[in-house]
Amino acid sequence: MTFKDFIDKYLGMIIGVVVAVLVIVIGGDTIISALMKIALIVGLGLLGKYIQTNKTSVKDKLKTWIDKM
Repeated sequence: MTFKDFIDKYLGMIIGVVVAVLVIVIGGDTIISALMKIALIVGLGLLGKYIQTNKTSVKDKLKTWIDKM
């Protein structure tokens, strides 16, 4: 597996993890436990991976949701 293949396959997961880390860092010293932080990182990582692999489906669902508003 080349680096390009790795990035193509896991870009959504990487972006989700980066967003989760930024949320935790910006959140500062709140009362969030370590377990919740790990769950946030994993959850946003999986969400990013889902969005990356299902772009058209997510785009269509988001468009219909925005049109209803």
